[in-house]
Amino acid sequence: MTTSQTVPALGDDPFGSEILTDPYEFHARLREAAPVVHLPRYDLLAMGRYAEVRATLSDWETFVSSRGVGLSDFGREKPWRPPSLLLEADPPDHTVVRTAMNGVISPRNVRKLRAEFAAAADELADTLVARGRFDAVTDLAEIFPVRVFGDAVGLPAQGRENLLPYGALAFNAFGPRNQLLTDALAKAAPVQEWILAHCQRDELTPDGLGAEVWAAADRGEITHEQAPLLVRSLLTAGLDTTVYGLGNTLYALARHPEQWAALHADPKLAKFAFDEALRWEAPIQTFFRTAAADAVVAGIPIPKDTKVVLFLGSANRDSRHWGDDAETFDVRRSAGGHVAFGMGIHQCVGQPIARLEAEVVLGAFASRAARLELDGEPVPKLNNTLKGWASIPVRVTAA
Repeated sequence: MTTSQTVPALGDDPFGSEILTDPYEFHARLREAAPVVHLPRYDLLAMGRYAEVRATLSDWETFVSSRGVGLSDFGREKPWRPPSLLLEADPPDHTVVRTAMNGVISPRNVRKLRAEFAAAADELADTLVARGRFDAVTDLAEIFPVRVFGDAVGLPAQGRENLLPYGALAFNAFGPRNQLLTDALAKAAPVQEWILAHCQRDELTPDGLGAEVWAAADRGEITHEQAPLLVRSLLTAGLDTTVYGLGNTLYALARHPEQWAALHADPKLAKFAFDEALRWEAPIQTFFRTAAADAVVAGIPIPKDTKVVLFLGSANRDSRHWGDDAETFDVRRSAGGHVAFGMGIHQCVGQPIARLEAEVVLGAFASRAARLELDGEPVPKLNNTLKGWASIPVRVTAA
C-alpha cells in the first residue's frame, strides 16, 4: 500500500482560479486534514502546517531542490529553461554560488543602497499623496522596485517593461501546464531574449550588483558561464516577490485602517508591517521539493522520488504556531520565523534588498498620509505560484 492510499486526500485543484484567488478556506481544510495530505489531481503529497513545512524546507538532504521547486521533476523531464543555480540546486554546487551571492548582496552593499532608495521613496510618496487617489499596484508596487532595484542591478532604463512579464512566466512555470502558463509562454520569446541579453557584462553598468556578480567570476569564485545565470536569478527572485509583497502589504493596511493609523503614528513600524504582511498574505504560496530517499514526516512515510508541495501561505497562518489570532493582521506582531522567504539554505538571498525597499517606501508613505483606504474593489492577479493583485485602488489623506 502506497503512502497516497494511507493519508487523507483532498480533491481540490490548488492551481484552479478559485483557490489561486482566495486560498485560505482550502488551507484551513489542508491543515486540519493531516500533517501530510494526498492531492490526487496531481498525485502529490502536500504539507500545510507550519512545523512540517519549515522542517521540510530546512532538510535539503532529504527533500532536494535540484529536481525542481515546481511541479515538474527535473529527474524525469527537461526544464523549460536552464535551472537556477540558486533555487534549483543543492550542495555542494549550491554552496559555491550561494557564497558568491552572499558577497554580492552583503550588508555593506545593501547599506550603500539606502540613500538612493530613500530619495526615490520620498519622491514617489510626495507625488502620490498629493494626488490623493492612486493604484497601489500599478502606481506604486510595480513602479518603485522596478526603478530602484533595476538601478541597483545596473540595468538600462529602456526595456525594463520586460522584467515583470518574465517573472510572471518563471513563477507560472512552477505550476502545471494550465492556461496561466500557456498564456505566459505565448508572450515569452521577446521577453526571454531581453532578459538573457541583459545578464551579460556589457549590458550592465560597471557599478551595479550585476557587475559585482561578474567581478566574482573574475576572482574565480564562480565561473564566467555561471555569471549570467546568477544575474538572471537576481532579476527573477529579487523583483516579483517584492512587487507582490509591497502590493499585499498595502492591501492589508488599506483593509485595516487601524493598522495604518498605528504605522502613521510610528513609521518605524514599516519593517514590521512588511514582515506581518508577508506572513498574513505570502507572495509565494507554494514551493515543491522531491524526496531523495525514503523519509518519514510526522509519522507518515514518504517514498523516495515523491514530489511534495509545501503551502507556505498556509503555514504562515497555522494557529498551531501563530496562536488563535493567526488570521489577524497586526503590524505589532513579531512575525519573525514566517516562511514567506523560504527557510534553510535556500532562503531568499535577495531578502535584505526587499526588506530595505519595503522599509523606506512604506515609511515614506506612512509619514505623509494620515489615512489609507480602499477606493474600489481590488482585482486579483492570478499566478500558479504568486498571490497578489493586479489593481488596488486606494485614497490617502495627507497628514
